[in-house]
Amino acid sequence: MSSDRSTGRAPVAKSENILGIYYLTFYRILSVAAVFALWEVGGRVPISPAFPTFSATMSALFEMIFDGRMFAALFETLKPLAMGVIISAVFGVFLGVGMGLNRVFQWFWEPIWVVLQASPVAALIPLITYAYGIGITAKTVAVIMLAAPIIVLNSYKAVRHASPSLIQMCRSFQGSRLQEIAIVIIPNAAPVIFAGLRLGVAAGFIGVILAELLITPTGIGDLITYHRSVAEYNYMYAAVFTVILFSSVMVGLLETAEIKYFRPEKKKGM
Repeated sequence: MSSDRSTGRAPVAKSENILGIYYLTFYRILSVAAVFALWEVGGRVPISPAFPTFSATMSALFEMIFDGRMFAALFETLKPLAMGVIISAVFGVFLGVGMGLNRVFQWFWEPIWVVLQASPVAALIPLITYAYGIGITAKTVAVIMLAAPIIVLNSYKAVRHASPSLIQMCRSFQGSRLQEIAIVIIPNAAPVIFAGLRLGVAAGFIGVILAELLITPTGIGDLITYHRSVAEYNYMYAAVFTVILFSSVMVGLLETAEIKYFRPEKKKGM
């Protein structure tokens, strides 16, 4: 401890870590600013009559925020999204862990989820509409069909690839199967399971927007459909931008929680 204090290694490492975070934040801001600048230039060229400038899109976005349309649409979109993601998370983790722990359970369920992950959900939307109508249930099912396979398969792989050395150590200390699962396998698999939840949330946003565009135009999907039909493209892009921004923030918050609670070793690279 005295040598570290005399040489000042700990303060230097801490300052380098803070400096690295500042540089990373600067480059991220620079990257976003470059995209917005290119968007503005592309709208002024113009690339297409249906491609508005970034400034016109932001003007439309602020207008929809101040008159309340954007918040009302976002609230309608979040209802099926929240239900679909919660159902996918609860049952997806349960099924994925069960598949990882039991071979028979895996052989029965794995082909179903692999097929669902590979299937084009947009092509299945008419079947969902035929089975569940055009209400919130159909949209929730669309979210589940996109989010659940990712969560299930990530949970399955996380459990299946839990550290063999830790499992063997538990068995060498005469640990029961329940202790092996609760103390070793689940904690060891938790980072990958949480990463699957994060990816599932991102897929859920895709599912809910697909549902709103193809089943019943409500929420953000209604804004996109309506303003496209009346050729108000700056409002349409503002709605799309809102979805992208909101999903990016949500996924970013989940990634921060994942690094803080499950992957502390990644903090050094942030």
